[in-house]
Amino acid sequence: MRVTVRLFARLRDLAGSGELVRDVEGPATVKTVWDSLVADVPALVEYERTMSVAVNAEYARMAAAVKDGDEVAFLPPVSGG
Repeated sequence: MRVTVRLFARLRDLAGSGELVRDVEGPATVKTVWDSLVADVPALVEYERTMSVAVNAEYARMAAAVKDGDEVAFLPPVSGG
């Protein structure tokens, strides 16, 4: 199945792009998508416990199911004032 991945802030910098298309085997979860990204960009792993996740613009958990055509967004914590 094919999903669109959106990356923000530092995650985007590490991956070199804010939007990627990933092919993952179904059935898949957000964690499946994340693991495929980490396999290609190992530096992302340090953000796994602190980031927020959304599927089709709705906040989700790593265990949430994803379907063909879904958009999965990974958002690291943001600081500043």
